[in-house]
Amino acid sequence: MYTAGDFRNGVTFELEGNVYSVVEFQHVKPGKGAAFVRTKLKNVITGGVIEKTFSPTDKFPQAFIERRDMEYLYTDGDLYYFMDQQSYEQIPLGPDKLPDSFKFVKENTVVKILSYKGEVFSIEPPAFVELQVTECEPGVKGNTATNALKNATLETGAQIKVPMFIQEGEMIRIDTRTGEYMERA
Repeated sequence: MYTAGDFRNGVTFELEGNVYSVVEFQHVKPGKGAAFVRTKLKNVITGGVIEKTFSPTDKFPQAFIERRDMEYLYTDGDLYYFMDQQSYEQIPLGPDKLPDSFKFVKENTVVKILSYKGEVFSIEPPAFVELQVTECEPGVKGNTATNALKNATLETGAQIKVPMFIQEGEMIRIDTRTGEYMERA
């Protein structure tokens, strides 16, 4: 059990039948009246964010989010197949369980499958991936003096902005959390 006074960033707990993670918290002791805890909470299953205020003595059951390493195998129709690397068990997931950052994941990449009480609700791709640029406009001489960007299509089909000096066929490193170009690989 957690009390609201124990809240820290990243703590997961159950509230009103939902699972929340603490994004921000602030312990407030006003000059008059009782202390309280002001929080910003993220529903880990739906992704919705709410703001809520609690008494420091309010108690909540702890929620255990299981993170398992699984390898992304292939797509078949609307289903994406992942394999547990210890048991070789395969599980199919629908597109509703995949975050936007999944567009940077190619086959045979190890990702983290997130589940609560055995129910898979999302995946976490690696923070950085290396992908090949399959299509981009050629850079024009003289455009590299500024921080100008151009559109590029990656081997997974994702489109991002890259610097003018990046050429078709190059391997680049992408931050999957922001979807931004980091560096040449």
